[in-house]
Amino acid sequence: MSQNIYDDPGFFEGYSQLARSLKGLAGAPEWPSLRALLPNVQGLRIADLGCGFGGFCRWAREHGAAHVLGLDLSGKMLARAKAVTSDDAITYQQTDLEHLALPEGAFELAFSSLALHYVEDLPRLLATIHRGLVPGGRFVFSTEHPIYMASRQPAWMRGPEGHRTWPVDSYQLEGKRTTRWLADGVVKYHRTLGTTLNALIRQGFTLRHVEEWGPSSAQLAAHPEMAEEQDRPMFLLVSAQR
Repeated sequence: MSQNIYDDPGFFEGYSQLARSLKGLAGAPEWPSLRALLPNVQGLRIADLGCGFGGFCRWAREHGAAHVLGLDLSGKMLARAKAVTSDDAITYQQTDLEHLALPEGAFELAFSSLALHYVEDLPRLLATIHRGLVPGGRFVFSTEHPIYMASRQPAWMRGPEGHRTWPVDSYQLEGKRTTRWLADGVVKYHRTLGTTLNALIRQGFTLRHVEEWGPSSAQLAAHPEMAEEQDRPMFLLVSAQR
């Protein structure tokens, strides 16, 4: 079973204070780029893998989706999602993505925001998603960029003259990473960029767009603190088609 760190009280409290938690999709800086990868969701059946507080589920319904299935391992996240959702066409279900099962051809779109790096058996999950999509269906997701999460000590380093550098070590050594993020002992799984993209291809997906996210000029003007995101990619955004 996957680590259920989001149900840890300290972690959950810290996560609840992040901008993306307080402001929803508007608080996620990568959302405009991720949104641009989505097809028109009007009339679509959608699966949201790692739905969290349900922000994308509600957005999809507001934009005409026929039904949205929100899946998450965290009972705390789902309880919050249900508390702020009043829509019979959104269903929330507690599910470990490591053991996900989807009905064959049940969805036109699968979506996932920053959840895949918690999954150890990515090929199995991708096979399940591929089987759950109709022919021509899309899988749009974001995940932590492998450059961001490869290091055994993922934190900015400063040289003697104050120059800031993000460490990239152990890049080719794929597998488990245990780090501190909001709490100690957070488990993620590092994969190289090639491993992630080739896993999609092997399962029968066609790559439509790959983006190593960085802030736009408008975002930098409004939020100068985002300048550090130009020094290393934090997120990987992908659109793939069945």
